[in-house]
Amino acid sequence: MIEIDISTIPGDKKGTRMTTKPDIEKILELQKRWDRIRIANLYDALDRMGYGNQCVDLSIRPLFPGQHLAGMAVTMRGVRDPVDYHKQEAQDAVEGQPQSKPPDVRTLLFPGSVLVIDGGGERLTGKMGEMTSWSFKQAGAMGIVIDGYIRDRHGLEVIPGYCTCARGTSPIESAGRWRVDAVNTPIALPGTLTSQVAVYPGDWVIGGDDGVIVVPQAIAGEALKEAEDIEWREEGMRGDLAAGMPFDEAYRKWGRA
Repeated sequence: MIEIDISTIPGDKKGTRMTTKPDIEKILELQKRWDRIRIANLYDALDRMGYGNQCVDLSIRPLFPGQHLAGMAVTMRGVRDPVDYHKQEAQDAVEGQPQSKPPDVRTLLFPGSVLVIDGGGERLTGKMGEMTSWSFKQAGAMGIVIDGYIRDRHGLEVIPGYCTCARGTSPIESAGRWRVDAVNTPIALPGTLTSQVAVYPGDWVIGGDDGVIVVPQAIAGEALKEAEDIEWREEGMRGDLAAGMPFDEAYRKWGRA
């Protein structure tokens, strides 16, 4: 496993960042816990903690109903690029010029990760597709979050254990229209209650039918405990309501509405 920029202990309140090999066993243990958290309950937990602006634009959500996404962010930033590098004239134009090409993001993914993409404002092309997503899945990614569109809807739906969050799908090829500018660097996605939501490598990203929320790694441990407490109380209240307990009585007992 190559070294990537994440906290040595996910959720460290000090928010320190250092280059270290990810603790895959710990990440997967946390990932399973995060994967049980409903988006609305996570929002309530963060809002209570003073982090109510972590929900990204509501048009960015899982493509397929009922899917859920949880994982640590590996980030990518893209830009518009009206050059088709597959054409010989484009290759000739850049030949001999110094090139700054970001590393292949697949080498930065790890089990329990999520690829988060800032599309750079280009929203017409499908940035990735089915086959690329398979390669991300094989590298350990739980899914992908894109501020923009993706291709191959039907193929994406059948990738097991993989959740795609995007604005929708587009058939338009990105080559010659968009390119990757940087990977594993701080990025920003459009927000809901705020104009932007920052995403750092190592943040936790949770997605579901209600939307996508970014949990800063500095508060992730506390946020997970708060969200799990809400889940526990809701499950208790749900069971009592199903057994016939009056709503007001169940609310007094569990405090959820």
